[in-house]
Amino acid sequence: MSVYQELQNSDISALYDDLATQYRIPEPCQDDPSIKRGLRNADGTGVLVGVSNIGSVQGYYVEDGMRIPMPGKLYYRGISVEEIVEAHQKAGTFGYEEVAYLLLIGHLPTQRQLEQFHRLLEQARDLPDRFNEDVILRTPSSNVMNQLARGVLDLYAYDGNADDASMENIARQSVELIARFPLIAANAYRAKRHYYDRKSLHMHNPKPGHSVAENYLRMLRTDKSYTPEEARLLDLMMILHAEHSSNNSTFVCRAITSSGTDTYSAIAGAVGSLKGPLHGGANAKAMQMFTALKAEVGDAPSDAALGDYLDRVLDGEAGDRSGKIYGLGHAVYTMSDPRAVVIKNYAAALAASKGRLNDLELMDRVERLGIEKIMARKQSRIAMCANVDMYSGLIYDMLGIPEDMYTPLFASARIAGWCAHRLEEVATGVRIMRPAYRAALIRAPYIPMEKR
Repeated sequence: MSVYQELQNSDISALYDDLATQYRIPEPCQDDPSIKRGLRNADGTGVLVGVSNIGSVQGYYVEDGMRIPMPGKLYYRGISVEEIVEAHQKAGTFGYEEVAYLLLIGHLPTQRQLEQFHRLLEQARDLPDRFNEDVILRTPSSNVMNQLARGVLDLYAYDGNADDASMENIARQSVELIARFPLIAANAYRAKRHYYDRKSLHMHNPKPGHSVAENYLRMLRTDKSYTPEEARLLDLMMILHAEHSSNNSTFVCRAITSSGTDTYSAIAGAVGSLKGPLHGGANAKAMQMFTALKAEVGDAPSDAALGDYLDRVLDGEAGDRSGKIYGLGHAVYTMSDPRAVVIKNYAAALAASKGRLNDLELMDRVERLGIEKIMARKQSRIAMCANVDMYSGLIYDMLGIPEDMYTPLFASARIAGWCAHRLEEVATGVRIMRPAYRAALIRAPYIPMEKR
């Protein structure tokens, strides 16, 4: 009998009965204004922990000590992400590789530099010998993000120079990780489908000369087919997810990096963070909420019926009972999330071709009514917007991408930003990150065993 089975068969629940009491922190201790819960200031803004040249997120400006809402802007190395997307969509070219180069190297590449970067990515895409067999197929996971994190950690064992923290070596590791993330994620999904869902095992290798987005669709689809329009829309999604300045997973990557550890440990930590439903996992949560909503009120409900359902979601009586309307609100963006705006601008054509315009319209109504209800409940006058998670799940669904792959796709794009932040932390960080926790329980007596 295993230890797990033995614990299951024993009366172990008594050990847990007192946990809630033992871990409760007295309210007066938590209300201290000097304590930045969640690394947030009292007004909800993030606590400044450093300076970065990589990404910039702007959703408000400060005037006379007040936060004034403004249309959201997102910049990569000072360049508007909207300009990057527009240029590639207009030219019919793929832009994620250029964005990865920009974030990692620090400037836009020349044509020659971009072609060289493409060749480096193609050379790095091959996984180490027997990696699929020994890492992915031998111990498959029911969650692709879990397998992705473990796969990243296992790459350490295949790297003969894994602990070298020089900028040159980290850059080499970064190129390999950017190239390999889609392959590990796609193969982990196939293994999950085979071992947990009892489906046939199909693993497709990436094709030379193809973009990351094209290869992703090729590896995920059994028949390896896709249209140019589908590939360009997925490329757009990857551009938008490549970097987002201060966020939980990037902070985790930088905090782990500040300890002096290796690249694989830092990136695996970021993957674990992104898995959370309050971070990267929110895109799947938003789509689950939307599916449940349609099942409850139909594809074209009246505003009254839709509003009543959203009230029940906020009351914790519908959806996942969390009281959250996933995809609404952001820590920085107020009037608009530029990523959501871009997605909506380019989603209509795909929705029309897939017969999903009604879904896009319904999601737009959820955005409008949901914001009204949340602001009314909070009695807030600060502008609120839909975030990227509101619409990204719908795009993935229209592209036929399985829900299990929503967050791994996010990770496969964000790896470029994570690697850039790791390099910046190594180059500019001066000390290990060490936040403080105030002790609520200062002194307790030791009681001998016979008196307990």
